[in-house]
Amino acid sequence: MRSLIFPHLFLLLPAAAALGADNFPKVVQPFLAKNCVGCHNEKNHSGELNLQKFNSLESMIADRDKFESVINRVKSGEMPPKGLPRPKETEVKAVTGFIEAEFARIDKNTKPDPGRVTARRLNKTEYNNTIRDLLAVRFKPADDFPADDSGYGFDNIGDVLTLSPVLLDKYLASAEKISKMAVGVAPNIRASAERFKNQSGPKRVPSPTLGVKYKFPVEAEYDIRTGLGGQRIDGKEKVQVTVFLDGKELKTEELLPTQQRGRFAEVRIPVPQGEHTLRARLLPPTAEAAQIPGVNGQTRTGFVDYVEIRGPYKQKTGAELESYKKIFVCGHAPGAHQAECSRKVLAPLATHAYRRPATDSEVTKLAGFVDLAQKQGDSFEQGMAVAIQAMLVSPQFLFRIERDPKPDDVAAVHAVSEYEMASRLSYFLWSSMPDDELLKVAGEKRLRKPGVMDAQVKRMLADAKSKALSDNFAGQWLQLRNMDSVKPDPDKFPAFDEELRESMRTETEMFFDSVLRENRSLLDFIDGKYTFLNEKLARHYGIDGVQGNEFRRVDLKTDQRSGVLTQGSILTITSYPTRTSVVLRGKWMMENVLNAPPPPPPPNVQLLDEATVGKAASLRAQMEKHRANAMCASCHSKIDPLGFGFENYDPIGRWRTDDGKFPVDATGTLPSGKSFKTPDELKAILKTSKDAFTHGVTEKLLTYALGRGLERYDRPAIKSIDQKLAADDYRFGRLISEIVNSAPFQMRRGDGVKVAGITK
Repeated sequence: MRSLIFPHLFLLLPAAAALGADNFPKVVQPFLAKNCVGCHNEKNHSGELNLQKFNSLESMIADRDKFESVINRVKSGEMPPKGLPRPKETEVKAVTGFIEAEFARIDKNTKPDPGRVTARRLNKTEYNNTIRDLLAVRFKPADDFPADDSGYGFDNIGDVLTLSPVLLDKYLASAEKISKMAVGVAPNIRASAERFKNQSGPKRVPSPTLGVKYKFPVEAEYDIRTGLGGQRIDGKEKVQVTVFLDGKELKTEELLPTQQRGRFAEVRIPVPQGEHTLRARLLPPTAEAAQIPGVNGQTRTGFVDYVEIRGPYKQKTGAELESYKKIFVCGHAPGAHQAECSRKVLAPLATHAYRRPATDSEVTKLAGFVDLAQKQGDSFEQGMAVAIQAMLVSPQFLFRIERDPKPDDVAAVHAVSEYEMASRLSYFLWSSMPDDELLKVAGEKRLRKPGVMDAQVKRMLADAKSKALSDNFAGQWLQLRNMDSVKPDPDKFPAFDEELRESMRTETEMFFDSVLRENRSLLDFIDGKYTFLNEKLARHYGIDGVQGNEFRRVDLKTDQRSGVLTQGSILTITSYPTRTSVVLRGKWMMENVLNAPPPPPPPNVQLLDEATVGKAASLRAQMEKHRANAMCASCHSKIDPLGFGFENYDPIGRWRTDDGKFPVDATGTLPSGKSFKTPDELKAILKTSKDAFTHGVTEKLLTYALGRGLERYDRPAIKSIDQKLAADDYRFGRLISEIVNSAPFQMRRGDGVKVAGITK
């Protein structure tokens, strides 16, 4: 494997040795002997590391991965460990500078290798978005598909996107459903009603807010009825019932009932087909009032008793559908002209579906399905549905296939085609297919001309479809997708409801989107002094002056909040249902901020006694006891200080000064020897590690953009991106520009393996 990845590396060793061999015994060996070999030698190889064997430049180069790990730990101050004499900063810079210079010399003289990406199946998100943009069908058919596997932290990695028999069946059923819907031949559905009740826990009264997810069968109008329960303390006080669809406010209705039970508010709204989130809220609700029990089992404050969905009404079919108008661009030519019409419709449709010009043979085959259906007595629309169905199950649609001119030649590096480049760009920024303009630029072979790629990136980021980066990249990088599954204990944290969950996720998504669209520094993720809040989330944080349901940008004037590290979403997903977790929070920090993920825990690790946390002993005292185990201490000495730095935030992200009976102690000392007393001081230290953080973001975004894991041969490209990013104040736009203009993004090579006629 090593010789395949670095076919020219070992030819360079004599030259490299000649350049640096004389300095190795003068610079590196004395440093190792003084600071490292005492613990890492042939007899006592701590951490399974023997540095005594590195006695020449050649030996260092031959085990480059291990040596790079060594110098990274020395540079971070992690080694030598606490309690041992530390080398002078000048010594550290001398030895690490020498080693990095030697490795850079090798990389410079090694033939670039852009790697290659396996033919990639569209993942669920890409499938939904591509169907949306191809046919203007607005429901999400892939929501019924099996979950996509993830690799390297993302679910768009070609090597893990397999095609199971179950998924194949889903593709067939989905294609039939989509095609009939697109051409307007789906049957009318009789109206019905479905009611969702507000469930209360054993110790809680029903919430003033009720959210439900509902799969609307067709695009049509629906009546949303909100039933009210409970009784206001003041029967003369007006209450407001607000209905939201997918987080957007639809209607607010005022009621003045003394007794709310049996009353309801109703609104009729158009809804696209597919799963949507409905939420009804009764105002003015307060967390405190909602917990006051009344007499005979009733509450003294109102609540949403149920949400009822009725419909569909005025179902859209045929010519009323946006998809119908998009497909039938030639109208309905009668008789013999229908064959000409079908080709006129199918040629551009297949070009968009296959993301490159459809061949005459492909269009002829698709048009043949229309002819066959009509010969069997079906209508022209039904025939077109069959042709579209065939298009949607084609490998050309389901897979992003890039072809190599010399697939058997590993060294045959080549630029991907303009159409392949357009697909790489659109699925990177939009998680969807190229639009008309991008295909036009690719067809004119202008995408690689000076300034054109950057202009397209700027245009695409300004498009609303670029929200896919916050939904998919940020959702996986920051683990925001976990917000759907976290379940804080409702008895301990009654303030956490579906509306707060949604508000937390919206805050982080809008923050990410602002850094992206405003081309701000990546360092804002650590310590940006602003955020996006509505009244509910601002009240949760203890921030005054924010009123209403709408989110707006808020400048932060407190040291309790800044960047994403102190946002409720991150603090909640890194907690347990009943308490905070310094391990989960510290691990998240190591993976996403310091770019130094810890190893998995050893088997049979003893768990904390949950019953005593915050009662018999503080969490810090419990963790100190846990760290007394030598097997645990090495990792926890790095993880725990980071987690304790955010102990001022409870499991749902509220600021606190006490945890149970004990005052919060958020102090800590990092392996580098730097100490802090508050979360704000910890963030200031983290910003001094900005190169490690931005390097980690570069690696993650490049992995996401390429759809494959990164290898050693990618390091020269990453280093170049890092340098240009630092020179432009770490701006997000520069990072994207450098990625799309990099060799790994624009080029590929063969690998000598063929499977079923498709180069793998």
